[in-house]
Amino acid sequence: MRRAPLTLEQLRVAVAEGEIDTVVLALVDMQGRLQGKRFHAPYFLDEVVAHGSEGCNYLLAVDVDMDTVDGYAMSSWERGYGDFAMVPDLDTLRRVPWQPGSALLLADLAWLDGSPVVASPRQILRRQLDRLAAHGLTAYAGTELEFVLFRDSYEEAWRRGYRDLTPANQYNVDYSLLGTARVEPLLRRIRRDMAGAGLTPESAKGECNLGQHEITFRYDEAVACADHHVIYKNGAKEIAAQEGMSITFMAKPNAREGNSCHIHFSLRDADGRSAMLGDGPAHLSTTGQRVLAGLLATMREFSLLFAPNINSYKRYQPGSFAPTALRWGTDNRTCALRLVGHGQGMRVENRVPGADVNPYLAIAALVAGAVHGIERELELGEECTGNAYDDPAAERVPGTLRDALALWEGSTVAAEAFGDEVAAHYANQARVELTAYDAAVTDWELHRGFERL
Repeated sequence: MRRAPLTLEQLRVAVAEGEIDTVVLALVDMQGRLQGKRFHAPYFLDEVVAHGSEGCNYLLAVDVDMDTVDGYAMSSWERGYGDFAMVPDLDTLRRVPWQPGSALLLADLAWLDGSPVVASPRQILRRQLDRLAAHGLTAYAGTELEFVLFRDSYEEAWRRGYRDLTPANQYNVDYSLLGTARVEPLLRRIRRDMAGAGLTPESAKGECNLGQHEITFRYDEAVACADHHVIYKNGAKEIAAQEGMSITFMAKPNAREGNSCHIHFSLRDADGRSAMLGDGPAHLSTTGQRVLAGLLATMREFSLLFAPNINSYKRYQPGSFAPTALRWGTDNRTCALRLVGHGQGMRVENRVPGADVNPYLAIAALVAGAVHGIERELELGEECTGNAYDDPAAERVPGTLRDALALWEGSTVAAEAFGDEVAAHYANQARVELTAYDAAVTDWELHRGFERL
């Protein structure tokens, strides 16, 4: 069993000694953001540990602006916008070095009768892992989040309408030690503070877009990986804000390279050994071949979980290192699925998600795709050894959120894997985004039409 970075007894001691005075209880919303409450630490220990807390159930039924919207069965004006229970997961308890005197833990969501909120992201992932466990398998994952760093504060960026901001680097610093040294004080602080919060940082490197960087963390069990992802993403923004800077994890913040979230994924058997390593093509076992075949077979229908926003689909450009072709290949960055690692470290890298992804939903989609391939004994197609962008026969990543929604709503595999309630809930999220986008007047329209039309 996983040991919490901070045990309950250690928290009690730290509170008694005055080291910790605030405990943050956070849930993960549909967008993969942390929402919740800050508790006075003695109250948390006296009341919340035993009884949990409550939060309005609209937290899983709002848009990115936190506006209440129609179409969700779980939460509405007609149902009175009641509460659900926030049940502390003490295995996620940790210090928060970037917020003085603070600790944080995640909550699972339940209805007030104790039944689970099946559309909550953590519950969705756990449900898919239970399906996988029925085959004697465990999922491991690692997410690689890219971001663009600006020297402007979030408040200044807002005042400027997010235009004419100053990137932290003025040129491509992909792997550049000189270029990344310019912002190493911030990157170092993020790495050290995340280590202090119980995460295991691996490395930081520059990327192609101006001011673009990536910090990676240790590969881990699927739920722990997703937990670390959301804690890091929220914490990195808070740390940047404290330094008078701003970070964006938008999938495509400008016309240059987008922000990816490559997800490394593998399965282990009951003995903790790779279930994907074998004597088949590219050293894949029969299970490994079926897993990759299942991932490819479900990628288009599950793309709503890999690319949840309008902006997500603007990453997918030929020659951009964001995939367009649903092919697999060994160490081939033109493919949607890139097989990497050696021996027990063999894993598949899904290059489709952007940094705006909800990690619980994306990893759940990977697990569901793997189970689909295993249960239906799918055969893996030939490996791509060339430029997948130029493959005329390859299926393609959907081009828009509208296309992805149509695929999701028409998918029997999605309905069977996730259930009708979850399928309808996240279809409505996409419809809400599309309705808002269709009603918006963009800068592009104003620039082209204000005078000349």
